Amino acid sequence: MPDARSVINEPETVETSTRDVRCDGGGGALGHPRVYLTVGAEGWVECGYCDRRFVLAPEAAPNAAPAESH
Repeated sequence: MPDARSVINEPETVETSTRDVRCDGGGGALGHPRVYLTVGAEGWVECGYCDRRFVLAPEAAPNAAPAESH
């Protein structure tokens, strides 16, 4: 029987150039309600629904329009 860690996929990581991001889980009707998140001082934020992690790119502007969910 496989180990549970080998079966569970790691959450997706998305590099973003903005601090304000939105996530709807992707997949259209199979996603989740759209949520708006802000990347904090630690340089990343995770979606509470799907665990997708948004990581601020090193060259990112401090404030810009929200990035699209992938």
